[in-house]
Amino acid sequence: MNIKLIGMVLLAIAVSLMVAGCTDIGSSGKANASSVKATWINAEVSADQVSIPLSSVEENTNVHFKVNSDSGEIAVMAYKFNDEIFVRSNVCPPCNSIGFTLEKDTLVCDSCGTVFDTATGAGIGGGCVSFPKESIPYTVSDGNIVMKLDDVVIAHEKTVEIN
Repeated sequence: MNIKLIGMVLLAIAVSLMVAGCTDIGSSGKANASSVKATWINAEVSADQVSIPLSSVEENTNVHFKVNSDSGEIAVMAYKFNDEIFVRSNVCPPCNSIGFTLEKDTLVCDSCGTVFDTATGAGIGGGCVSFPKESIPYTVSDGNIVMKLDDVVIAHEKTVEIN
């Protein structure tokens, strides 16, 4: 094989890996100035209510936390985009990871690099696009973002199902 052919083969392999979402190229591992990695915070669970401080999202833009339920530990994310707060399930089932970085108007899986729409949670590109990030309804009360534990569980269950 000549050097030009080897270079073309290596380029084709690299592009295939990026499209499949199996590399950190273009993911938060190579964060740019507009990337916001999530900050871990603690949630308060009381009976059937889950709450986090609104200020934590306002100050950090992108946070994630874990909630214990009857079905196990569930990861949740909350982030601010276009002056609106979104709360979603925070798991990427095929690559078995937790954590997303905000990159402009997308969420990028910290593990596989799959890209999701920030406003809708729908998959855009990468190996795990068939697992959109399900939204969790919430209210704001006394400076807290408040969710029902059942809604957190339902969003998690919908997110881990192939769509």
